Amino acid sequence: MTSAQVEKQHDGNEAEGSASGEGYHRALGARQIQMIAIGGAIGTGLFLGAGKAISKAGPSLILAYAIAGLVIFFIMRALGELLMYRPVSGSFSEYAREFVSPFAGFVTGWTYWLFWVVTGITEVTAAAQYMAFWTHDSFPQWAYALIFTVILYGANLISVKLFGELEFWFSMVKVTAIVGMILICAGILTIGFSDAAATASVSNLWNDGGFFPKGLGGTLMTLQIVMFAFLAVELVGVTAGESKDPEKTLPKAINTVPWRIAVFYVGALIMILSVVPWTHFQPGVSPFVAAFEKMGLGVGAAIVNFVVLTAALSSCNSGMYSTGRMLRDLALNGQGPKFFTKLTKNGTPLVGTTFSAALMLVGVWINYVAPGKAFDYVVSFATISGMWAWIMILVCQIRYRAKADRGELPTSPFRAPGAPYTSWFALLFIGMVIVMMGVDKDARVSLYCAPLWGLVLFVSYQFLKSRNPENAAFAKR
Repeated sequence: MTSAQVEKQHDGNEAEGSASGEGYHRALGARQIQMIAIGGAIGTGLFLGAGKAISKAGPSLILAYAIAGLVIFFIMRALGELLMYRPVSGSFSEYAREFVSPFAGFVTGWTYWLFWVVTGITEVTAAAQYMAFWTHDSFPQWAYALIFTVILYGANLISVKLFGELEFWFSMVKVTAIVGMILICAGILTIGFSDAAATASVSNLWNDGGFFPKGLGGTLMTLQIVMFAFLAVELVGVTAGESKDPEKTLPKAINTVPWRIAVFYVGALIMILSVVPWTHFQPGVSPFVAAFEKMGLGVGAAIVNFVVLTAALSSCNSGMYSTGRMLRDLALNGQGPKFFTKLTKNGTPLVGTTFSAALMLVGVWINYVAPGKAFDYVVSFATISGMWAWIMILVCQIRYRAKADRGELPTSPFRAPGAPYTSWFALLFIGMVIVMMGVDKDARVSLYCAPLWGLVLFVSYQFLKSRNPENAAFAKR
């Protein structure tokens, strides 16, 4: 049974606002959708990864985030146009299936699922490491990873509303931390309090080697770090099948992308690098921690550790949510085992979430056998697999817009501005990032993994197709 068939089955007998056409409950309100959208754009990539990026590019990292943020806005508006054409929970794979090919839908669904499983492992590993700040290894790291995995798994099975509430408060912590940092930095620059006042100045943005101290090449080499920071911003598209009023809440959430990036990334970095010269930042050290230390605020390290712990748990929570929905969409379309279609009475995908959580427990095992290297073992594949979803969103939007303009499909009420040219620009930008990943020896390993994963998917697809060649899941729509 396809998602479209499920929609038809439910259209006549479900109460408005109680369940989506895919069997899900529409329990995510505007407040939660907004925070899910905000939280998706703020993660450990900003709180931790920015330290390495600053050391590589200096103040020009601000420009890298601004340009990448514009590209993310183009991607999100492309997604918004597709969502308003047909809001479904398995949006990425559904659109790839419709506008590219059944195989593209198969690859997109399983790759996005793997992205969140891998991300869940990395984030629960990171969360366990952050706890060591307070416990000083008195409690085993693997035990923290197990506890966090079980708690988030249980919360996701109870109801989608509980998931939304967790994301709301996780995101609130991150937003409060960034806004607080911006206000403190503004106070130092204008009033002059704290130990950093003597050297704080906007001129720090071009002192010490200029705005491009490592040259344009150094800035380009940070693009994969920058794009990694934005991964998961597209999660709002997965919530389409469970939003109370997707026609209003989703466009509003997507349209907030520019100011979110302007404030939380560009604004925060401008303020931090004005107060603390870029030469003070080191790889592996949070720029927020370094800034607090320079300001003489001793509680800064504990505050930031709590925030990055929250960011990691938020990402893992999102992984639990999205993996179950993606597996169910694949199953509904005949491209995954049928048992993944099972929902609880509260409308949550029981088997898909359980299966994904079980794989995330691999992270617990890795923490047990190699706690010092756990994060490095599983992080390399996340960026390239996450960007595949962005590529499919853009390709599908280009093809959808062409069909809509020819009158073959209804026009979306939320059209992407400047498309298809903006979508082509975003695709070229992503291509450049992938090239930069190939140049960087530290990021190159993820490109080695991609062909192997592609081969696994091709063989699996051909096997499923040979078993049931008449299935509509393998026929072009």
